[in-house]
Amino acid sequence: MSALGQVVRSGVRRRRTQNAVIGLAITVAVTASVLCASLLVASRAPFADAFAEQRGAHLSVQYDAAKATAARLAATADAPGVTAAAGPFPTATATPSLDGGELPPMSVVGRADPGGDPVDRVTLTEGAWATRPGQIVLSAEAAVPPSPLGLRLRFPGLPGDPTLTVVGVARSVSRTADAWVAPSQVAALTAPGARAGYQMLYRFAAADTGARVAAGRAAVTAAAPAGARVGDRSWLNVKREAEQETALFVPFLVAFGALGLIMAVLVVGNVVAGAVGGGLRRIGVLKALGFTPAQVVRAYMAQALIPAAFGTVVGVGAGTLLTRPVLSQTEEVYGTASSTVAPWAVVAVAVGALGLVAATAWAAAARAGRLRAVDALAVGRAARPGRGRTAVRLTARLPLPRPLGLGLARPFARPARAAAMVAAIAFGATAVTFAVGLATSLNRVQDARDHDKADVTVDALPAPGPNGAPGRNGEPVPPREVPGGPPRITADPAAITAAIKAQPGTRAFYATATTQVTIAGLSGSTELHTFAGDASWANYRKISGRWFDKPGEAVVPTQFLAATGTRLGDTVTLNHGGTTVRVRIVGEIFDPRNQGMNVLTDAATTAPARTPADSYRIALEPGTDATAYVAALNSALGSLDVTAHAGPSGGESEMIIVLDALAGLLTLMLVAVAGLGVLNAVVLDTRERVHDLGVHKALGMTPRQTVAMVLASVVVVGLAGGALGVPAGLALHTAILPAMGHSAGLTLPTTALDVYTPPELLLLGLGGLLIAVAGALLPAGWAARTRTATALRTE
Repeated sequence: MSALGQVVRSGVRRRRTQNAVIGLAITVAVTASVLCASLLVASRAPFADAFAEQRGAHLSVQYDAAKATAARLAATADAPGVTAAAGPFPTATATPSLDGGELPPMSVVGRADPGGDPVDRVTLTEGAWATRPGQIVLSAEAAVPPSPLGLRLRFPGLPGDPTLTVVGVARSVSRTADAWVAPSQVAALTAPGARAGYQMLYRFAAADTGARVAAGRAAVTAAAPAGARVGDRSWLNVKREAEQETALFVPFLVAFGALGLIMAVLVVGNVVAGAVGGGLRRIGVLKALGFTPAQVVRAYMAQALIPAAFGTVVGVGAGTLLTRPVLSQTEEVYGTASSTVAPWAVVAVAVGALGLVAATAWAAAARAGRLRAVDALAVGRAARPGRGRTAVRLTARLPLPRPLGLGLARPFARPARAAAMVAAIAFGATAVTFAVGLATSLNRVQDARDHDKADVTVDALPAPGPNGAPGRNGEPVPPREVPGGPPRITADPAAITAAIKAQPGTRAFYATATTQVTIAGLSGSTELHTFAGDASWANYRKISGRWFDKPGEAVVPTQFLAATGTRLGDTVTLNHGGTTVRVRIVGEIFDPRNQGMNVLTDAATTAPARTPADSYRIALEPGTDATAYVAALNSALGSLDVTAHAGPSGGESEMIIVLDALAGLLTLMLVAVAGLGVLNAVVLDTRERVHDLGVHKALGMTPRQTVAMVLASVVVVGLAGGALGVPAGLALHTAILPAMGHSAGLTLPTTALDVYTPPELLLLGLGGLLIAVAGALLPAGWAARTRTATALRTE
């Protein structure tokens, strides 16, 4: 082994505490960075790859066949800016049933070939394509049981009661349809009196922004007959839906990754600078033995890189393991997403982390290279004699025991080291403040997701049990007719309403029903939620606008506005049960159900095709016993096929659980790094003062007083770090939470953002003091156990 290698090896063996600090700091930084980089890649690459491979449509447009012929629509492919087009394909909206149970409405497109068109080359994942009447291919996102090949879908509302056999399952990266059939089959799936439609798919020369897609839309609309376009969907909306699951994680992981990297730089710089400052005599000896300045600097860099390399390996492993369950939440998006971590992202993070450590260590060790051998041998490692004396004199005047006064004055003797400790504690307090706010906000988001909160709920649907499991009052209940589909509602709404009104203790109630509707130009179904009664007290959090107050008005989530390109005051047309319903949007609410594709309106809006209420939500008068109320109401409901029970049903979102767990884990790691940073600084300070410590002990200082003195030395820096970290954490929360919502296509309600109270902020500020004291406990114990004679002999 070379002389330089022996110096490095010796330094690594002697500085175990410092090595642990560097290793853990790099582990935290690399773990968060691997998570962030992998999820950032996973949220974008799969969709981009699939869209390019399948030549996805930048814009899918629905046209009214009564206002435009197929030939006129085909001519729109020559509109300015259009580079490729497919269609026109005949379309229909139909509601199938399976084994007697009704499924959601489907947007069906007649298409002869899945991959022969220049736009939207549909990928078959199971079975074969529909080539003749009587066959149907379902989209992989369709609401049907797994492995649907061979299922027979009936369309009982159409002439001739057509029945189609599922022959395949396919994916369209542009989500252009819920199902595909042979073109000749579409006419049989068009309801009497319903307008036939055509679908055109376009690719534009420039479509990377909403403005450019809008320009392309204007061009094809101008080329088509006036009034023919009835709806459209941009690829940017599809892209956002595909990316929003993993994109939700990116903002807060960026925040933790940045905190980890900054703390890593701070810790590495502080450790190397402390090693240089505490080893000046050793540096002088090395130079006297012939080591060049560059070799001395490389020795200290290597001593930092060795534990950093171990930390990088552990961080890569931890980041990879944590990334996989997160990616599993969005696996199989468009058939391309995978739970594997991008290798190039891991390599980039590892190389970047080690490069950052090398650069930081070089900057901190540069002083060792500049020192002359004679100066290094002559300079001691203690602080300058006059530094901190003013603080000592001031603390001596305080009504405190002398050991506490000496400890409080100690940071002023090493201001640079004290500043480094303040910074480490501040970052730890920032992480804790941000994590507490994040957890509180996510809990409030979860609370806002539980929209139908009520004291008592009456379900108009019997609770189904498998194979006739006992239902209400122990009576057997038949299983559902369709997996995931509800049984038919037979209860009399008027009788239920009368029983609720007559029940003592009822303060307010409303009835709600859910059904499926379609919107022209959009594939997939939209949920229509209708309300009878005063629903203004329901747990729906308003973003903007107001709650509907008359038939024909509706409130919708943020995602609905984005997907349809509408805003408050606009009117949308819904296809509900074969009839057309127009509603005006008057409010924007927080409602992530069904990916935000929901419309909430008064029950009278859909008359005469009203949907029977499927549940009733009841608010009780203060002081009413919910258990007794439920028992009395169930007795009053009698033979009606309904069940009353206390409280709503629901569970915590898996995504929120994962976010809470990740935030808690990363916060604990950052706090541990901050505590170890304090430990490193106190260890250096205690070793430098060991002779003074022996003098204090010789003069009668007890072990308990020694511990108090060492702990007091971090009180000032702990309070200062907490005072700086809490505002920083508050600012981080204010910036990150809205970004997380926007990345998922959500605008979070105000109640989810304003989560801190003054008492909580005060306690979080004291958290900096706790971090400092925790980091100083071990050095304080070592100082208390050191014998007086040993301390006096130590240089």
